[in-house]
Amino acid sequence: MSQSEPSFFERERDRLSLDITACFEDLLSSSNVLNRKLEEVMGMTREYETIASLWKSFHELMRGQRDEVLEDRTTVPGTGAHVVSTNSKR
Repeated sequence: MSQSEPSFFERERDRLSLDITACFEDLLSSSNVLNRKLEEVMGMTREYETIASLWKSFHELMRGQRDEVLEDRTTVPGTGAHVVSTNSKR
């Protein structure tokens, strides 16, 4: 064996080093893609939070109106808010 020719160990070491380097590059690329996707999801979440708060406000407004109607059961709807008498004297 001459000194200029690499040994089996050196060839395997170089091959494995190249393989590890390629795998790390793939890992870095995949983690960058994952990071971009997570940023997209977080952006969409912020958009949905705005819509959700709008619907929550609407729901609370409607629930408040419903509670007012439930509290005011002494009137008959559609009669101009006339009070219905519960005493029947016949």
